Amino acid sequence: MRTIGLTLATLLILPIVLIRLPAQQQKVEDDIGEPIKVDVDVVNLYCAVRNKQNALISNLEKGDFSLAEDGTSQTIKYFTRETDLPLTIGLLVDVSGSQRNLIEIERRAASSFFSSVLRKKDVAFLISFGADSELLQDISGSQRALQEGLNHLKLNAGFAGINSGPVPTMNHARGTVLYDAVFLAANDMLAKEVGRKAIVLITDGQDEGSTLTEKAAIEAAQKADAIIYGILYVDRQSYGGFGLGYSGESVLKQMSEETGGRMLQVDRKNTLESVFDQIQQEMRTQYAIGYTPTNDKKDGTFRKIDLRTSNKDLKVQVRKGYYALPNPQ
Repeated sequence: MRTIGLTLATLLILPIVLIRLPAQQQKVEDDIGEPIKVDVDVVNLYCAVRNKQNALISNLEKGDFSLAEDGTSQTIKYFTRETDLPLTIGLLVDVSGSQRNLIEIERRAASSFFSSVLRKKDVAFLISFGADSELLQDISGSQRALQEGLNHLKLNAGFAGINSGPVPTMNHARGTVLYDAVFLAANDMLAKEVGRKAIVLITDGQDEGSTLTEKAAIEAAQKADAIIYGILYVDRQSYGGFGLGYSGESVLKQMSEETGGRMLQVDRKNTLESVFDQIQQEMRTQYAIGYTPTNDKKDGTFRKIDLRTSNKDLKVQVRKGYYALPNPQ
């Protein structure tokens, strides 16, 4: 285990949204199940489509979609229905004081999730966060290693003064460094990875003491091309039984939707296990879409994406946009 802190290196956002692959790589046809491979700069999107009953739709074709960037129509060049493209999953577990009664449930459910979702080429890592962020297991495809990391989940609550702990917060109270944890997972762990990437975040959404903002956390996930699935898990007793002082739901919802994921809530009708099952199903029922932007300037600006289907009754779940960053030197 190692504790993650904000260093100069973590503040350097690594661009990966625009990917340049060798020219000799051959373009693939639009065959279902084939991975996207391109020989030009492309933007890759992973999306899910649902009907009015919130059921996943998995049988659409390229012609069913229309795409625009900053209001300008774009041509979809690469299209596949992805069920087996390798995944890199970061599981972030809130172990702050407000979650003290939920940690054991989170441990058991996360173990089942790793066992069921990870396939041959998939990998995952585990971060806990409370008063600070701790990497309990580095990126690995080993079920044994991930389970060992889960065994180290423990309460992490407290306060700190100047420069104490891995994420300095001056004299502010520290209790749940949610935004710092998401930033670190995206920037330190996922930015260097390729392919499909997801952050599964179990928390009540309440941040206390992060050095970074919600906006910075979302931006880091967008630049790492990572989808956030927010699992809202609230122990109301920690907020006096009435949720007094609680405002985390809207935060978690925004973080998820801005990156192309969604928020799911654990309640009487949905156990944590069933929520994990829903996320797993969605990960295996995605469309992969690639296009070359008509605006080829890499000026670091944020480009808004509008992806729709010809059927207005269907809702497309995709990230709101991307940053047109220069290629790494």
